Amino acid sequence: MRKLIYIALPVLMLVACTKDISRFNEETKKPAAVPGPTLFSNAVKNIGDGLANASVNVNVFRFTVKHWAMAVYQDEAQYDFTTRAIPQAWWTRMYRDVLNDLKEAARVIEADVTLDAGVKQNQLAMIDVMQVYAYNILVNTFGNVPYTEALNPNNLFPVYDDAKTIYTDLMSRLAADIGKLNASSNGFDAADDLIYAGNVGKWIKFANSLQLKMGMLLADVDNSAAKAAVEAAAPKAISAAADNAMLTYLGTSPNTNPLYADIVLGGRSDYLAAKDLMDPLIALNDPRKSLYFGTNNAGDYAGGIVGTVNTFADYSKPSSKVSAAADPVIFADYAEAEFLRAEAIERGYNVPGTAEDHYNNAITASILYWGGSAADAAAYLAQPEVAYGTATGSYKEKIGFQKWIALYNRPFDGWTELRRLDYPALTLAANAKSGFPNRFPYPGNEQQLNGTNYTSAAAIMGNDKVETKLFWDKF
Repeated sequence: MRKLIYIALPVLMLVACTKDISRFNEETKKPAAVPGPTLFSNAVKNIGDGLANASVNVNVFRFTVKHWAMAVYQDEAQYDFTTRAIPQAWWTRMYRDVLNDLKEAARVIEADVTLDAGVKQNQLAMIDVMQVYAYNILVNTFGNVPYTEALNPNNLFPVYDDAKTIYTDLMSRLAADIGKLNASSNGFDAADDLIYAGNVGKWIKFANSLQLKMGMLLADVDNSAAKAAVEAAAPKAISAAADNAMLTYLGTSPNTNPLYADIVLGGRSDYLAAKDLMDPLIALNDPRKSLYFGTNNAGDYAGGIVGTVNTFADYSKPSSKVSAAADPVIFADYAEAEFLRAEAIERGYNVPGTAEDHYNNAITASILYWGGSAADAAAYLAQPEVAYGTATGSYKEKIGFQKWIALYNRPFDGWTELRRLDYPALTLAANAKSGFPNRFPYPGNEQQLNGTNYTSAAAIMGNDKVETKLFWDKF
């Protein structure tokens, strides 16, 4: 005991002689403030990871659009989104991990008096483009969501805004952002801009592509607004594969494609080709068949039934390209822009070219992106079942079917376009627990913690069912 007293005594004397001990509260290994560019890149990566993921705890849209089936676990494939709280995870990612970081990034950059005015303007516009992108996802997932009162730490119970009102404001914000982006000034440094490595000119194309897509979403509910937005954006949107907006992963942990982490490192034996997609790929001799999928254990291409237990060895698995460590996640691309241009012409909008040419360009761009050749694309398009002039159905059916194929591995956008164009007409998953999901139900946390506003939002929309159609889904 005496030895302990002798050891402690100098420590007590040191403390007694120290008048100011506040320095012991200073963090020496964690920064007190995070730089704005870092917050921006973190938000972009979080939204990209969510869109790319296939974990049933994160992103289930590959099963919803019937591109993939599951071998064993069928809950999410059968539209059970509550068992693993999928809506909660999606909501939290977009609000907490994406929008909050973007809001803070804007605050930090706005306050930086050392930053060149032109650079600051570009950076703030890029941040807002990504905020619009994230809110677009939230609205197209849930419908009415918190917006005007969102992201306020002093308001734990934000009201839900009307989805169409939100969308109108997002379109206004996006148009303003496009006007502010200026290629004569720099944006973020290459290391912080995970999409275009600092190329402001390509950000302008991306922002216009987003306006083109969002404008078209309004076509069945507000044709005049859709026409104005689409006609303004179409000439300036992505017009070549070199302009594609993509987050390219480094290929080394932890910056790898989420599908690599899940399928290769995780060794998952769950994900299979869906029969709904595989059958037309086979029937049409689609050159993307072997680029989208591998074979089953017998060396054949085969798809499983979505919603039923499938023997893993009997069916095709996602290709090695899909699960490559550095495979990128796409935010917007040339193929998508060309499909939108084709549709715009069919709707009577003033967009240069013909619907057939843009349709052909879209399919060719998709085939080339996945590793096919121009000759492969030409042979595919020459088939009467594919050629625009002879393929079955209305323009919505032709474009919708081919767009559904081309949006493989972009399942959220595939889900949006499937609901919007209503083609292809997919059957419900086997043993479905509901009708086709036109939206996600609100998260359980919102129901419990923000009950008054949740109840009001659900009542305004009609109910909180997955079958409830969103404001733009009129047919």
